[in-house]
Amino acid sequence: MNKDIIIEARGLKKYFRTPRGLLHAVDDVSFSLERGKTLGIVGESGCGKSTTGRVLLRLIEPTAGSIFFEGRDITGISQNELRALRKDMQLIFQDPFSSLDPRKTLRQIIGEPLELHHVLSDTRAIAARVAELMDVVGLSARLINSYPHELDGGRRQRVGIARALALNPKFVVCDEPVSALDVSIQAQILNLLKSLQKERGLTYIFITHDLSVVNYFSDEIAVMYLGRVVEKAPTERLFEHPVHPYTKALLSAIPVPDLKHRQERIILKGEITSPVNLPDECRFAARCGFTNETCRKCDPPLVEIEPGHFVACARAMELES
Repeated sequence: MNKDIIIEARGLKKYFRTPRGLLHAVDDVSFSLERGKTLGIVGESGCGKSTTGRVLLRLIEPTAGSIFFEGRDITGISQNELRALRKDMQLIFQDPFSSLDPRKTLRQIIGEPLELHHVLSDTRAIAARVAELMDVVGLSARLINSYPHELDGGRRQRVGIARALALNPKFVVCDEPVSALDVSIQAQILNLLKSLQKERGLTYIFITHDLSVVNYFSDEIAVMYLGRVVEKAPTERLFEHPVHPYTKALLSAIPVPDLKHRQERIILKGEITSPVNLPDECRFAARCGFTNETCRKCDPPLVEIEPGHFVACARAMELES
């Protein structure tokens, strides 16, 4: 395995049992991510973005497939081994309020990982480390004894970032970390995450539904639809030359602040296929304007159509031309 690859998923699946059958939340997802890079995962609500991130961290156990971290298969490791691995793999939650314990101060919230993992035991040492982390993420030292409800959304998210950084992780899953924030605050948090990545060599998976944000923040983008990656490419290439009809529809929805160069909006029609007991056909077929008999025969695999550019579409080469 390439030593530059820090995290890799191979055939990752996560199914949930429901009264109606198996819900395919994540279905045969494979990718690898180089150290110090950012992979953006985009798609509409319910496509499996957040579940993918949680399965990678083994906060949710996979149904099938393998997860490799720094070349080591962590899919079946014990809870004790997983606990030790938590220092290297962290999560920044979407909601900066509900992810923080309202009964604890910032000193306790940020310092908790240090105590749980026995990194520091001395009270003064923990307080000094918390103050250092608060400074790193741009929080005033005077807030150290404040509670989450006393802070605004931007400051609360900075607390979540400080907590995630407490153990000096190598890999961080950012689960829509700016979606609950005002636009001006979003820019501050994104710039903070970028600067931290540069300073510390962090590797991110950045989960979002905002294509403008992922364009700014990511090196590569994976587009998900109903549990599967339907297109994956370097960011610049994906925006310049999208191939999958779903990707094209998503990109057409990005607002363009120029009346002279307005792009045509692609309106998706039809019902979204249920993720429970999926039929053996392209899962986007019911909403795609290019569906033919081939699309109804099987769900197409992810195929590399050019170096680094993967598409799951039976008519990919035809649509590309």
